[in-house]
Amino acid sequence: MPETLKFHFTPADPPRPDEANPHAKESTQVADVIDQLRDAFGEAIGEQVVYAGEHTVFVDKARLLEIAQHLKAELGFVYFVDCGGVDRFTDEDRFEVFYNLVNVADRKRLRLKVRVDEDDLHVPSVVSVWKAADWNEREVYDMMGLIFDGHPDLRRMYMPEDFDYFPQRKEFPLLGIPGSLPLPPQTPRGPLTMDPYAAAHGSKPVKSYEEPKSEEEE
Repeated sequence: MPETLKFHFTPADPPRPDEANPHAKESTQVADVIDQLRDAFGEAIGEQVVYAGEHTVFVDKARLLEIAQHLKAELGFVYFVDCGGVDRFTDEDRFEVFYNLVNVADRKRLRLKVRVDEDDLHVPSVVSVWKAADWNEREVYDMMGLIFDGHPDLRRMYMPEDFDYFPQRKEFPLLGIPGSLPLPPQTPRGPLTMDPYAAAHGSKPVKSYEEPKSEEEE
């Protein structure tokens, strides 16, 4: 398992109360859709949240694939906009995956969310329902380390396959981890760059226009 990194906490602004959103559209008012999901899946449909005039509903991770199939086949949500991961940095249910979906014919938008505990990072893939989820799920896997069961080609998207960390987790330093990802040299014949932010970590790398003389020139 990848090493657990030390987390440097930065205080956040206190939460603000929900305010009326003058830009909210009727298409995001989908309480009726959530009621239909609750009728079909009962307790698998959890908390319903309304923020800035938009509805979000939490669903049971174990039944996500069934719910996704029902949304597309029965309720008309044929357009998969995107999905992404959130690191809540909590002791339980640390991660979330959100899904933004659209029913084009009825002009409705819905956001689904599932909670994912750090001790069980597996989430059902929805690529079999919406093919467009392919690269979105790969990105969440690469950046957060969540594993999408049933994905046809789950591999890292930006980082090397042997990279030991997940850059969008809260404990990952903003300036990266020195030595974790060697980069090309600063100068044509120089060594690999082991720290892309060397100056921020107290050293002064050679600038490319200050390249030391080669043995032939000396």
